[in-house]
Amino acid sequence: MIPLYKLDKLPRIQKLRKISKIFTMAEKRLFMAHEDDCQKVFTTSEFVFFDEAARMLAKDDLFSQNAKEVFLEAAEVFGAGFCRGSLFLRYLNGIKHILLAETGRDQADWDFTGSDGKLDLQKRQVFKGMYVYMEDIRSPFNVGAMFRTAESFGVEKIFLSPFCADPKHRRAERTAMGCIDIIPWERCDIIPGSDLSIPIFALETGGLPIAEFPFPQRGLLIAGSEELGVSPQALDAADASLGRVSIPCYGSKASLNVSVAFGIALQIWAKSLAEK
Repeated sequence: MIPLYKLDKLPRIQKLRKISKIFTMAEKRLFMAHEDDCQKVFTTSEFVFFDEAARMLAKDDLFSQNAKEVFLEAAEVFGAGFCRGSLFLRYLNGIKHILLAETGRDQADWDFTGSDGKLDLQKRQVFKGMYVYMEDIRSPFNVGAMFRTAESFGVEKIFLSPFCADPKHRRAERTAMGCIDIIPWERCDIIPGSDLSIPIFALETGGLPIAEFPFPQRGLLIAGSEELGVSPQALDAADASLGRVSIPCYGSKASLNVSVAFGIALQIWAKSLAEK
């Protein structure tokens, strides 16, 4: 760990980036340890470093008053040497995000799933015959979020239309947090379903309320474009099969982001499969 006096001599942004990296590593260590006694995770010298680094940051006049208050509160916690691990973790995380915002860098995504940071495939439960078709989802963020949601709720495979954003786009990969590499997916030029010999249904307005919809044992859920919704061709295929499922909304906007609606539908579908 670089001595504080050397850190303090670095150019400001370089200094903040180094401190951010140190706090990020400490945060991960504490989380992975599953330990509520911080003294079993960090050494005395590390406690001193966290305390003094937080106080050093509080003296930086380019930070807002709110940020300085966070630094000083954190220093009190770090200096005490012992507190609940959850509280310690929150201050490490809080400072890290303040520094990331200040240096113009994004959070490097990683899941707390193993010592190597990789997802544990042994924990993945798959519902055979649970498929989704992402039709013309243009935002890489939405694609990544939907991959993560699909993996979380046991989707066997994802199909993407030709105009979907690339799952390997850096923003999609960042949002998916490793899920693009472990859930099978492929692009297809036609609406999948008939070749799978399974029922098709669309997540779209004008359908059965989600609480009443008969989710199938095997099926293909179609989620459509952020702007235009599910295409007429895909709606025709769904209407000729299981139809449409809709999520009642009660606000003035009366609509949801596609990745949010997708998550609601998948959770209820997965719950019905788990109960069966």
